[in-house]
Amino acid sequence: MKTLVTCALPYANGPIHLGHMVEHIQTDIFVRYLRSKGDQVVFLCADDTHGTAIEISAQKQGVTPEQFIEGVSVDHQAVFRDFQVSFDHYSSTNSEENRQYAELIYGRAKDAGFIGTKDIEQAFDETANRFLADRFIKGECPNCGARDQYGDACEKCNATYGPKELKNPYSVLSGKTPVWKGSRHLFFQLPKHEAFLKAQLAKPEFMHPGLAAQLQQFFEKGLADWDISRDGPYFGFAIPGETNKFFYVWLDAPIGYISTAEQWAKKTGLAKSALDFWAKDADSKIVHVIGKDIVYFHCLFWPAVLEVAQLKVPDHVHIHGHLTVNGEKMSKSRGTFINARPYLDVLDPNYLRFYYASLLGSGPEDLDFSLTEFRQRVNAELVNNLGNLANRTLSLLAKGSGLAAPNEAIGGQLVRDALAKVKDIGEAFERFDHRAAIKAILEIGYSANQFLAKAEPWKTMKTDPEGARSVLSEAAEVVYLLTALLDPVVPQLAEKLAAQLNRPRLTFQQLATAQYPLLDRTAPIGEPAPIINRIEEAVVATLIVAPKEAVVEVPAAAPAKPPAPPAPEIEFGDFVKVALIAGKVLAAEKVAKADKLLKLSVDLGEGAPRTIVSGIAEAYAPEQVVGKNVVVVANLKPRPLKGIESRGMILTAGSGGKDLVLLDAGDVAPGTPVK
Repeated sequence: MKTLVTCALPYANGPIHLGHMVEHIQTDIFVRYLRSKGDQVVFLCADDTHGTAIEISAQKQGVTPEQFIEGVSVDHQAVFRDFQVSFDHYSSTNSEENRQYAELIYGRAKDAGFIGTKDIEQAFDETANRFLADRFIKGECPNCGARDQYGDACEKCNATYGPKELKNPYSVLSGKTPVWKGSRHLFFQLPKHEAFLKAQLAKPEFMHPGLAAQLQQFFEKGLADWDISRDGPYFGFAIPGETNKFFYVWLDAPIGYISTAEQWAKKTGLAKSALDFWAKDADSKIVHVIGKDIVYFHCLFWPAVLEVAQLKVPDHVHIHGHLTVNGEKMSKSRGTFINARPYLDVLDPNYLRFYYASLLGSGPEDLDFSLTEFRQRVNAELVNNLGNLANRTLSLLAKGSGLAAPNEAIGGQLVRDALAKVKDIGEAFERFDHRAAIKAILEIGYSANQFLAKAEPWKTMKTDPEGARSVLSEAAEVVYLLTALLDPVVPQLAEKLAAQLNRPRLTFQQLATAQYPLLDRTAPIGEPAPIINRIEEAVVATLIVAPKEAVVEVPAAAPAKPPAPPAPEIEFGDFVKVALIAGKVLAAEKVAKADKLLKLSVDLGEGAPRTIVSGIAEAYAPEQVVGKNVVVVANLKPRPLKGIESRGMILTAGSGGKDLVLLDAGDVAPGTPVK
């Protein structure tokens, strides 16, 4: 079976930033693992190129939209290449293949009776003299009240809505309040597919169950017809049979997954067409990797469109969380909106690949690019543990007469213990739990370093050179094993290790049947050298650069408040009554008529999950807590909150309101006591 893997298509209206790289590095690790274990896999991506934003950006630069997106594509592809993202083909949604498939899919939906028309009022900017796309209207979210939110979705609470629902709307082109004019539009009739979509979401392999549960809210309030047309002027594909109407970017953008596969097939000759993957009965597996902000489009709208068009629905949609920088949302005003190219100008891409892998679990939880943790973790784990293991082993061996014959008594158990972890590491890579894979790889490195520290071959090289050579040769077995284990994560470093050993890289396919010894001990090794250097704090600090135009206002010093009186002391016996247990949040939703409360379903290892009501709604949207490992006070008496029986308390830190952070229980099983 062939596997087709895609990332979400980056919008061609700006450079690639470190938030994009979370997804593309995560997917590349998954793809490289599949290739290493011998699977047939095709990894595709493209620029999402249509819409009013592209047209206006091109006008500002004095070029055509086509010229604008071509320049952006060159930049995007160079960044991905420099980060070692191994696409088999990279394309654009502004291609003839995408036009053909968009028209084909639209035609099938229309012929099947799933395209309707409605006369709607649409925002019009009288100053700019044009209809406004949803992303060119901003205002206050009708759901949570957040300011400066777009006309189709809120970035704070992830609610979706129509632009007319915004409060206090304004045009981002002129700043003026838009007027509303009538216009006839085409709609995809999504409500007719409710039964199909419910069945699709019920498939456990399709998407994260917690996020599937959250999508039920759209069924509860009723699915809405989806507007798939836009009035001209609009940079996109004209709709056949219509006058001055164009396909909305969210119709033809996901079709780019299909058209890119078509281009790949033509370029390589390895498939007859995209339908080798996308035909309804194709012997293929399709995996999308996306961020949680576009779940609605990929898990409701897109499957329904494919079903109507008699094409294959993706088998799995893997959904990741958002990136924060130093604990905060990326911000241009704070200098924490870090683009990928400035990172590459000062730091090795292997650092970021390793750091992201060490944080990325299989769920949609957010991850933080903490500059301090980034430097410390890379230096301690990648450089000191794995890099130093390889360097001191091979550099000491190079001083002797090469590898010694296998010595079962000395190194057999070390290597077998390492090989015993390979299956779990591979399974972790395949389920996108890269954090678990890195943890196991580091354990192998720690064991090998302890093996060397105990034998101290650097001390015995003069008194017992053959014994020292034997110890180092057994450690070299682990270094060789790392050429396979590290290849999905840091392929450049895996290649360096293989070159220094003078051996081809191992693969997970070979490791499935590998036994001790792994190395041919008769061949010489290559020239040893450090595979990667430590990160210097001063270099990392250059990533945060406040904009030159930013003016920092320093308020007058307020009178110091007297310190709060200390809390009264308690007896130790009172403290030990509290049972702190590790839990995992399975689902979350807002509590009606309670702005500060979330209703959580928490796995505490008891079989059935507990319902816990927590006052964290100002700090976290429901989808932000799903999948998080939390610390729970598990032995509180149940108490009613807004008519819901709450059976426990989630521990947080902070002063309250928006200033709350969930305490992380760590990577332990639900029900584990927290000491």
